[in-house]
Amino acid sequence: MSSKSAPRSALRDFLESESAGGMLLIFAAIMAMIVANSTFAETYNHLIHAVTGPVLTDKLGPMTVHLWINDGLMAIFFLLVGLEIKREFVDGRLATWGRRILPMVAAAAGMAAPAAIYLAFAGATPGLAQGWAIPAATDIAFAMGVLALLGKRAPTSLKLFLITVAIVDDMGAVAIIALFYTANIHLVALGAAAAILGVMFAMNRLGVKSLALYLVAFLILWYAMLLSGVHATIAGVLAAMAIPFERTPGAPDSEASPLHRLEHGLHPWVAFAIVPLFGFANAGVDVRGLGPEQMFAPLPLGIAAGLFLGKQLGIFGSVWLAVKLGIAGRLRGATWLQVYAVAILCGIGFTMSLFIGGLAFPGDAALVEEAKIGILMGSLVAALSGFALLRLAPPHPDHDAIESETNAEIAADGDVRDTSDRKEPAAT
Repeated sequence: MSSKSAPRSALRDFLESESAGGMLLIFAAIMAMIVANSTFAETYNHLIHAVTGPVLTDKLGPMTVHLWINDGLMAIFFLLVGLEIKREFVDGRLATWGRRILPMVAAAAGMAAPAAIYLAFAGATPGLAQGWAIPAATDIAFAMGVLALLGKRAPTSLKLFLITVAIVDDMGAVAIIALFYTANIHLVALGAAAAILGVMFAMNRLGVKSLALYLVAFLILWYAMLLSGVHATIAGVLAAMAIPFERTPGAPDSEASPLHRLEHGLHPWVAFAIVPLFGFANAGVDVRGLGPEQMFAPLPLGIAAGLFLGKQLGIFGSVWLAVKLGIAGRLRGATWLQVYAVAILCGIGFTMSLFIGGLAFPGDAALVEEAKIGILMGSLVAALSGFALLRLAPPHPDHDAIESETNAEIAADGDVRDTSDRKEPAAT
């Protein structure tokens, strides 16, 4: 007689899909660079910007392959981001304030320091100040892909810390996009979007669990946001907040929970299709004939310095200070050198940085290309440096025992109670 297998946890799926998807993203970015610097460059650019659809808004004009990816498919990416944020804050590693302190402090410092460094390098140049947020975001998939190359040498606590910081980081990036990179607001369309979102929350309160109905509403919400002037991808995060969710404290994820089902369903599509496709469509930069004067111009230099220097200073500095002040505990099973290496890896800002770069300089292809150069330089140096340091760093003395304990926690209830060595008091 066959027995029903235990449900897979969203966390386990996330760790595996982000690692494998991150490696695919790295491959897609490399392929984009190769094609963009080969005899196929013209074909690549023609394909990316080919007109493939109607005029959905006067602002965007005819839809192209590039627009469908950046404004359409990336809304699904943001939907998944929103689902992860909601799960983590309701029933995950961010469910209590004690667990939120370290990743929130690290994420905040990890966004502020790169922005400050960028402004120090490029802020005085006319027209470049609006690019301050480009180096502020961390690419989860790319960083997890680098960690996957290390196999079991990378402690699970470091992977979970990276994921949690990046999720909080994504929240900040979403807020930045909504507040600072929004065009003129169309109030009627924005009101329609608010009404649709209200209907979705009402469906939630009434106990509607049909994912098909929520996804149809999400599609309508996306179009209303597209017309409103607020970037359409924000619809993904907003829609995720309305998806019903069943808490399962101390137990694996509920198979009946609509949020868990949608998250499980979206992970492979986002990790193995949408994000690599975005990387291939946006990372192709022609660097033939590129000299030091272009590479070290204020914009690319500011972005690269913000990603590589700002992230490690902000994240490692804030974590070290939080631990020394007794605000948070040290990461369980990780040495300080490994924590520093992961802080460097957080300087991989690929996906979200490319996305914000396109929003920061709309209509200025030359500056967008310069921004891509800076993003690629900073992300590459961060990836290689972080990987080398993690590869050479001695493991924690109790690495094997702590990893076994962590894996047992994930198998038991689908998540890890705490990634730090300071345990929270049991709930009463």
